[in-house]
Amino acid sequence: MARWNPSHAPKSAFPRALPYQSKTMSSAEKTLVTVATYNEIENLPRLVEEIFHYAPEADLLVVDDNSPDGTGRWCDDQSAHDPRVHCLHRHGKLGLGTATIAALRYAIDHGYQYALNMDADFSHPPDRIPALLAGIDPPDGRPVDVMIGSRYVAGGGIEGWPLRRHLMSRGVNAYARCLLGLKTKDCSGAFRCYRTSVLARLDFAAIRSRGYAFQEEILWHLKRAGARFGEVPITFTDRRLGQSKINAKEAVAALGAILALGFRNWTGRS
Repeated sequence: MARWNPSHAPKSAFPRALPYQSKTMSSAEKTLVTVATYNEIENLPRLVEEIFHYAPEADLLVVDDNSPDGTGRWCDDQSAHDPRVHCLHRHGKLGLGTATIAALRYAIDHGYQYALNMDADFSHPPDRIPALLAGIDPPDGRPVDVMIGSRYVAGGGIEGWPLRRHLMSRGVNAYARCLLGLKTKDCSGAFRCYRTSVLARLDFAAIRSRGYAFQEEILWHLKRAGARFGEVPITFTDRRLGQSKINAKEAVAALGAILALGFRNWTGRS
């Protein structure tokens, strides 16, 4: 597994976003940033501005699960005057895993080279987007197929979590590495850049996890498909606005899903 560790972007107050620039890249070179939303109107406008500051040539897909707070309507208004913004509306809260699959399929179907997934709540720093894109195809290094924004490699970290959440996250990652044979340090983080040509090898219908275990399961399927992985350090920051979507019930369900996947891994079942 490769590690890409460029210097961090300078920390400062958010600078003024760059104006939209016409694309000069071919469709095969484009990046799609994907964000799944449910009631993220407090975060999404500023997040979109920051994404386009750090990746002005990228497109953005918001997968909204019929947010009652108007997140989807805001996205539609934004896309009406910015051709980089796209919104996929779903009829209800159908789960993070299915939202991410929908986004990845969109990236494949529309000819993007990279699909870069991140959370909508600023837990994933937009200023690390360039590092993920540079790391997946480094100019002087070995390309990888999945570049993970990692809390658990040198230089990474977490801000704002109580000890209980630190222990739970560390335990889930150790659990996944043991049961699924993964080598990545951060198996549960969602801040990732995928090469779509490798995603296209997957049978998405075979992915069973609908909640938070999706992150571990797709890595397992990609490993079986021969994908190469890398990790770049990020500082994960607990959300400041809006409500967290994870709860104890979903955490227990994720552990059960990883256990079932581990059984398939060790028995060789498909």
